[in-house]
Amino acid sequence: MVQAFPESFVFGAASSAYQVEGGHASDGKGLSNWDAFCHDRVARGSTGDIPGQVSTPGNVFQDQTGDVSCDHYHRYAEDVGLMRDMGLQAYRLSISWPRVMPDGVGTVNEAGLAFYDRLVDALLAANITPWITLFHWDMPLTLWEKGAWQNRDIASWFADYARVVVERLSDRVSHWMTINEPHIFLGPSEHEGLQTSNARKGHAERLISAHNALRAHGQGAMAIRTAAKTTPKVGWAPIGRIKVPAPPPGTNNGLLDAATLKPRPEDVAAAREATLGVRSRDFWNNTWLADPVVLGQYPADGLALYTPELEKSATGRRVLNRLHHAGDLREICQPLDFYGVNIYDADRVRRSATGGIEVVPFPWGHPQTAIRWFIEPLALYYGPKFLYERYKVPIVITENGLSSMDWVDADGRVRDFGRIDYTRRYLRSIRQAIADGTDIQGYFHWSILDNFEWQQGFKERFGLIHVDYQTLQRTPKESSKWYAEVIRSRGASLDRTWTG
Repeated sequence: MVQAFPESFVFGAASSAYQVEGGHASDGKGLSNWDAFCHDRVARGSTGDIPGQVSTPGNVFQDQTGDVSCDHYHRYAEDVGLMRDMGLQAYRLSISWPRVMPDGVGTVNEAGLAFYDRLVDALLAANITPWITLFHWDMPLTLWEKGAWQNRDIASWFADYARVVVERLSDRVSHWMTINEPHIFLGPSEHEGLQTSNARKGHAERLISAHNALRAHGQGAMAIRTAAKTTPKVGWAPIGRIKVPAPPPGTNNGLLDAATLKPRPEDVAAAREATLGVRSRDFWNNTWLADPVVLGQYPADGLALYTPELEKSATGRRVLNRLHHAGDLREICQPLDFYGVNIYDADRVRRSATGGIEVVPFPWGHPQTAIRWFIEPLALYYGPKFLYERYKVPIVITENGLSSMDWVDADGRVRDFGRIDYTRRYLRSIRQAIADGTDIQGYFHWSILDNFEWQQGFKERFGLIHVDYQTLQRTPKESSKWYAEVIRSRGASLDRTWTG
């Protein structure tokens, strides 16, 4: 019997402002940390003007910048038309904070808000529901230079910005996400020196950055609910660090299907523990950031891991006081209407002979995407399952997709059949998870357009639509036509071979 997704399930695609908009200095937009990073201002600590279209060597692949990117700022109407032709039900976009408030606080840039007015109106006219993320990594440079997440005032700055956007758009927008992937902008960024003037902080300082980011989420969520003109649905969009049970010894260990895999119960338990545990002093886990947001407290295993080191210094002890501060935790823990999560891959684990958890390497030659991430469709079965079991909040897959080696053929087509197979397998995992009781309410493919992939520049192509970065011509890929049929059939076409 062919299974379809529930009628309420939302099929969408996603992007973020800095990755697609361009127009980096258009119509009063202020500079962001990413404008600075691409042009090396953060690294130098300079406050001078950003130069033209060429970045300082080393920060981004081939010294590329997002100054123009896909030029979505000027070509949004064309892009919305392509989304409409695909049958998208929803589009996840982000707002550029410096486009709306050039200095991060105070003056509001009317031209910036007007752009989002036009974009939202165009989406609604195409019968596409906008889902808005308020922070997807581009912060006004003025605030970045005031300490960004190290500065406790960041929470109120963010809430003021959220209020401005929600007051303007919430007569037409109901779905809101506060922040995207704090694990990335707090973890690798602070620890490895990427993207930020607060780079290479110690663990205690990084924990304060994370704590302040969670406070910003909480104050932002309160601002959304206070300012909204229509009943809002509020979530966030962390990245999922997922562990899945390894296939039993002696069985197929290639690309596995959630409907047919029969893992050992002890391996499922090991995967659950690993997915929901804090096992190393970093942010590559789910619960250190999510438990305060949903449960109102930091996880006990994380506190046990971090506390001995923090107690050794005055700075660490001050951090511990904040982590246990009842007022801060109440501020952070605001009701979520959905738990957004970005999931691309997973590690395989099993229960060891001694009762511990061991990682099982993928077999030699296991499929990888162009960016060299292992393909693991079970990530979208077990990831949502484990998170839903812990938090009891409906799940939305706010990002999933792959980088692929795509180009326009001599006959004008982009035959990205690998993306079709990848997405088909991952969507089948979602469908099986729903059938087995996990409340998953939507899926947003990353991404709608090929775009600026942060430090990777334009090297990685994640889009359903190909973008020629010289001419800016858009070419819908074969996957966009396939996805249109998935949406039209409510997923029933996942059980049929795609023939184009």
